Amino acid sequence: MPNLRLADLTAEIENNVRRALLEDVGSGDITAQLIPAERLAKATIITRDEAVICGTAWVDAVFRQLDPRVAVHWQVVDGQRVKANQPLFHLEGPARSLLTGERSALNFLQLLSGVATRAQYLADFVGATQVKLLDTRKTLPGLRLAQKYAVSCGGCHNHRIGLYDAFLIKENHIAASGGIAEAVAAAHKIAPGKPVEIEVESLEELQQALEAGADIIMLDELSLDDMREAVRLTAGKAKLEASGGINESTLLPIAETGVDYISIGAMTKDLKAVDLSMRLSL
Repeated sequence: MPNLRLADLTAEIENNVRRALLEDVGSGDITAQLIPAERLAKATIITRDEAVICGTAWVDAVFRQLDPRVAVHWQVVDGQRVKANQPLFHLEGPARSLLTGERSALNFLQLLSGVATRAQYLADFVGATQVKLLDTRKTLPGLRLAQKYAVSCGGCHNHRIGLYDAFLIKENHIAASGGIAEAVAAAHKIAPGKPVEIEVESLEELQQALEAGADIIMLDELSLDDMREAVRLTAGKAKLEASGGINESTLLPIAETGVDYISIGAMTKDLKAVDLSMRLSL
């Protein structure tokens, strides 16, 4: 599946930001009313962490929706690696609006940069191999597309977006369908042309999946020896994806078996937001 592009997310970004502002600002920022409405200000946003930046379009949308008089001047772009204490962007406009939009804007930037930073770290880990690291559906509700875009900014790749764009036939699907061959055949009949991926737990099941014509075969917690044998047996007839219980200690050895993909739920699920700070000046 191709990675999400920013150009595909225009409506999604506007919706993300609209919900965030409704959640945070609600009927109005009462604290900002302490400041005279006509007072102008400037602000600089820095990162306190080394990071890979993602989320610039969400920040732009926050201030565009909140107050178009606010000017946003970026010094970085999505996908750029930055150092601690590096300025990311400057703001100019009504002081009230800068302060009201601060938290929503930084929430998007710190979260998505956190995802991109984690993805880049993992991508660097296996950079000497040919494997592609994939995200999963383990994302924050309502922010899946944003997080998957951040994964691509960090040098990793998108798996299916949801339950609608590709088949992923797992153990329970196989049991309910009557077997591997039956499940794959039904998938090809239901939606010809959609990618069909099936999970296997043994080399015997791998052989069944190959004979059934699966496009991608997910190797669920197979040993390294079995993964290497799976690569030999498959010989390019299908793509192979390793999944299940993968961490930093096992990632590189799995990549070196020759599988095509490794999916990692922790890329979007277990993340640390980047520490950002806004400094206001009048």
